[in-house]
Amino acid sequence: MTHSRTLARIATAAPEMRRFAARPDTRRRDRTPSAAIERRPAADGLAVVDLTDAPDWDARLNEAPGANLYAARPWGIYKGRLNWSVRRVAVRDGQGRDLAFVQYQVRRVGFARFVLAQGGPVLTEAGAARAEATLSAFRDHLALGPFDLLGVNFHEFQDNEAVPALLALGFVPVVSPRHHTLELDLTRDAEAIEAGLDAKWRRNLAKAKRNPDLETTILTDPDARLAAFDTFAGMYAALQARKGFSNTLNPQAFRDIAATDPRLVILELRENGVPIMVRIAHRAKLRWTDFFAASNERGRATNAAALSVWTLIEQAKAEGCPVYDLGGIDPAGNRGVFDFKRGVSRRVVQSTPLWLHGRNRLVRSAAAALLAQR
Repeated sequence: MTHSRTLARIATAAPEMRRFAARPDTRRRDRTPSAAIERRPAADGLAVVDLTDAPDWDARLNEAPGANLYAARPWGIYKGRLNWSVRRVAVRDGQGRDLAFVQYQVRRVGFARFVLAQGGPVLTEAGAARAEATLSAFRDHLALGPFDLLGVNFHEFQDNEAVPALLALGFVPVVSPRHHTLELDLTRDAEAIEAGLDAKWRRNLAKAKRNPDLETTILTDPDARLAAFDTFAGMYAALQARKGFSNTLNPQAFRDIAATDPRLVILELRENGVPIMVRIAHRAKLRWTDFFAASNERGRATNAAALSVWTLIEQAKAEGCPVYDLGGIDPAGNRGVFDFKRGVSRRVVQSTPLWLHGRNRLVRSAAAALLAQR
C-alpha cells in the first residue's frame, strides 16, 4: 500500500530525473476525460472505454477471476480522498468484449505525472489470450510524457499471461526486500493444516480456544463493522505510538469503506463482551490476505492474535479459497511479527513486483533504483 506514496515523492526525491527530458509536456492540461463513457481507439482493433462513472463497474469487474479490492470502486473513492485523480477504464475488442479492467490513479509533481494501477489490469479470459495487445492499449491510452512514470502493482493478483506481456512492452520489475510474503495452502484438510502449525503456535491457539471468556465474531452489520473499525483505529494508533512505525492507511478516509465493502472481512475478538482485538482481511476469489490487526494489552495476554488468524483461516477455507496470504514479511524490520507468521506457514514466496514503465530509460532507471531500496 506504500508504493503510491513513494511514486509521488520520486520527483522531489530525485530532481536529477528532470534533466533527462528534451522538452516539457505540452499536452493540454485543461482537458480531462469525459465523465460520460468515452471511447479511444487503440492498436489491434482494441478500444479503451472510460467507465469512471459507470454504475456497474464493480459488477463487471467481479465477473473476472482476478477481481479484487484494489481494482474496485470503493478503493478508488478512498484514493481520491487522498488527493489522487482516479479513473476507471475497460479495454475492449472489436466485438465489444471486455479484455481488461483498470482502475488507475494520477498525481502530478511539477512536470512529472505519476500513474499507478493497483490490483490490475484485471484481465478477463479473453484478455489473457491477448495480454500484450491489451496491456499495450492501456499504456498507449495514457499518452505518457517524457517525465511521466507508470507503475503497475497487481498486489498478488497477477495473471501469468501478463508477465511476458509487460516484459515485451518494456516494463521493469522492481523488487525490494519487502516483496515477500508467507502463504498457507488451504486446499488441504483442516486437520492437516492445524497439524502443520508450529508447536508453540498450536499451543497458544489451543489455550485461546479453551478460554471461555473469549468470543470471535465476523461482523456483517454495517453499524457493527463501523464501530469495530473505529475500535481498531484507536488500537492501531496506540500500537504505532508504542512501536514507532508508519503506515499509509488513513483510517478516517477509509472507515465508511471498511464498514460497507464485503471484500473486507472484519473480525472482532471480545473478552467478556469487551473488544480486545480487531483483525481485517481482504477477501477475493483467488486468495484471502491478512490486511491489518490491532489489539490492546488484554489481547496480547490472551493469545487473541492466534485465535483471530485461525478463525479467518477457517472461514476462508469454508468459502473455498485456496490460499491465505499472511500479509507480507519483514524479518529485518519486524522480527516478532515475522516469527508469529512463520508459526502458521513457512512457505515463503516473492510477492508480485511493482512493474515500472517510462518513456525515458534514465528516468525509469532512477525511479526503479529508488523504489528498490524501500
